[in-house]
Amino acid sequence: MYLSQFRHFSSLHYRCAARRARFTTSPPVYNSLQVQHQLSSAAVKEETQDVTAIDSLLSIVKLRVDPRFGSIMPMRIPSLWAEARLAIGQEEESLSLIARSSRSVVDSSSDKPPPRNMHDSYTEFVLPFASDPNLLEEYVNAAGGIRTGKLMEHLDSLAGSISYKHVLGPTKSELKVEEMGLYIVTAGVERIDMLRPLTPGHDLRLSGQVIYTGRSSMEVVVRIEKVHSKETQEKDETILLGRFSMVCRNARTNQAYPVSPLIISTKEDKALFSIGQELKQRRASLVQRSLSRVPPSSQEAAALHEIYLKFGEAISQHAYGHHKTSPEIKFVHSDFTSASQDLSTGLDYTAELVPMDETRTERCMLMFPQERNVHQKIFGGYLMRLAYELGFSNASMFCRGRVRFLALDEISFKLPVPIGSILRLDSVILYDDLVRQIERNGEENVYQLVHVGVKANVIDIKTGTEKTTNEFRFTWRGEEKFTGDGIESQKLRKVVPKTYRDAILWLEARRAVAVGDEIRDLMAKRRETTTES
Repeated sequence: MYLSQFRHFSSLHYRCAARRARFTTSPPVYNSLQVQHQLSSAAVKEETQDVTAIDSLLSIVKLRVDPRFGSIMPMRIPSLWAEARLAIGQEEESLSLIARSSRSVVDSSSDKPPPRNMHDSYTEFVLPFASDPNLLEEYVNAAGGIRTGKLMEHLDSLAGSISYKHVLGPTKSELKVEEMGLYIVTAGVERIDMLRPLTPGHDLRLSGQVIYTGRSSMEVVVRIEKVHSKETQEKDETILLGRFSMVCRNARTNQAYPVSPLIISTKEDKALFSIGQELKQRRASLVQRSLSRVPPSSQEAAALHEIYLKFGEAISQHAYGHHKTSPEIKFVHSDFTSASQDLSTGLDYTAELVPMDETRTERCMLMFPQERNVHQKIFGGYLMRLAYELGFSNASMFCRGRVRFLALDEISFKLPVPIGSILRLDSVILYDDLVRQIERNGEENVYQLVHVGVKANVIDIKTGTEKTTNEFRFTWRGEEKFTGDGIESQKLRKVVPKTYRDAILWLEARRAVAVGDEIRDLMAKRRETTTES
């Protein structure tokens, strides 16, 4: 009940703010997607309002946190690899003896775990970039910004620490794997959205907590905040928000291990728990509506047919070159856009057509023990960083210039990556579009947006076969501005699906970008409203 009231208030607040914005000089920011009409408007609104609701509610719940127990648990044990190998061998031998005997394994997961408060799992740490230039030097990229891939590595570690703190209790400060009888793994990352630009001139606070628990699963929310100095008297700003799905397993049987239920003691706890429950249900619904299970909708089929009519002949004849596309890019007319704007104006531009399968880049590497986690497998955050950096490189080459990270749209963790294995990372541009933005000074600029898929496969060197361990989806925006009524640039490229499999991947990417674009538009409106008030 409270959640519905909260959403009603949030939706009403933004609609009213948008109406007020029509009479101000602060211009709105528009997105470029043509696909919103095929998505359920109610589902999109739920997704975007969840972002703002979670951010606000986390700030309230944080006030109840005991600062003595907010530190992060290390997800990498500083033990020697020789000792770790010996421990692994002893564990495998023990499990083998149990399997050969008829004795049943004692399942410690039959005990009911104690309930926990939602704020008990709160964990944070600060990267003091403003005061520590040596630390900043470890994170700075070639353009002087922050290496987002390294932050993603931290976020995965943070989500694991939060999960263990919820299961083991907030007073635990270290992990003793041999005594726990359980292990926790990342099942997937639903979204990570960059809500504000990431700049190196401020300290960054990384924090998060569990907001929902099932029998053996947890929904974990993480965020990165820009920490302002006390002298400025400015409020800290949320610049990134992410959602992780974690599962707990019995260390001996690999079966589901029950996690502590949540104590719902306040209306904020109730709202966060309801959001987490809906996120889990929505994820299951999206799986059922995946294009791997059901055919494209009539609108999606029409979009594919339009792509075929425009570019099919050129692609089939390998006459890629530069083609006049005239796509009539249309903007979404949502509650947050101004009715006085002409949203149906098209943009004519010339682009080089690039078949999807010709945008592939790959990296093959050996997995060393230095990147292992507490379970003696390759650390998931390390894989996230590798995938991000490969995807960033591919997006930069496709746009022929620097790109800015917008969102991690999805990660699925299918299998663990063993130490010593050979990992092949394969990246491909799945979708691109143009996004038009009206800046605060009234200038209108057009940027290119690209959605990149990265797949991680482990290679069996004896048979040559490969198994997919992880799949990643990222969205970037080119930094180069395309201005004017028409766009004529030899640098602009457009990815085109060539096969039916490519077309399905193109549509899946299109769906993901639609949600992310709506979130970014809503957050832009929220910042404008905050500035006005």
